[in-house]
Amino acid sequence: MKPIKLSDLKDYVEKNIGTFHSKRVQKLNELKLSVILKRKNPYLFKAKNILTAQDLVKGLLDAHLSSQEETIFGEFFEGLAIFICSKFFGGIKSSAEGIDLEFERDGIRYIVSIKSGPNWGNNSQIRKMRDNFRQAKKILGANISQKNIVAVNGCCYGRLKQTDKGDYIKLCGQRFWEFISGDSDLYIAIIEPLGHKAKEKNQEFIEAYAQLLNKFTIEFAKHFCDDGKINWDKLVKFNSGN
Repeated sequence: MKPIKLSDLKDYVEKNIGTFHSKRVQKLNELKLSVILKRKNPYLFKAKNILTAQDLVKGLLDAHLSSQEETIFGEFFEGLAIFICSKFFGGIKSSAEGIDLEFERDGIRYIVSIKSGPNWGNNSQIRKMRDNFRQAKKILGANISQKNIVAVNGCCYGRLKQTDKGDYIKLCGQRFWEFISGDSDLYIAIIEPLGHKAKEKNQEFIEAYAQLLNKFTIEFAKHFCDDGKINWDKLVKFNSGN
């Protein structure tokens, strides 16, 4: 096991965190009002008694961006985990479908599917992950003789008491980062470098967000407001009508 230098960790984060910030702005600039109006639940916003166009548009926009940012940051987290494991255990990016990381530790070959948090998927998505694990084990088993192959669902944050899922192990938060590094404190060490130029980069996002919010509010008022009042019937027909 080769220990990772904190300077290497910091350098990796500083070189790659900018991609997360740039993708946030890029995805924001690509958005269309019609897309988020069709993807979100208008009945929910009516039940919350939202009365102004800006409040409605902001709620729709924030809900969309929140899930989108989880995905973008998840991609960064995956790369970070592979980088860290490569330094400690020689981990590599897996070529198997649905498997993100492969490495060997204590005579065991681990195949890892990396997710952001513990509550990442529904039943069908979890079944798909299990299928990917079975297929990867089958392929590796033909090439790796007399070695155990263990499947792991690694989650970058959160907690989980029950880790044994039968055909795979689920590790979250501190347990996951320690598993791929051997360092029980690594999950804390990675938080500080993530703030690299965060204020500067977030300001660019805030300005782009404000511009888009104003633009969408004007567009929404034009098409879905009558004399300054939200036309809910028209909005529901746009969202759900045949």
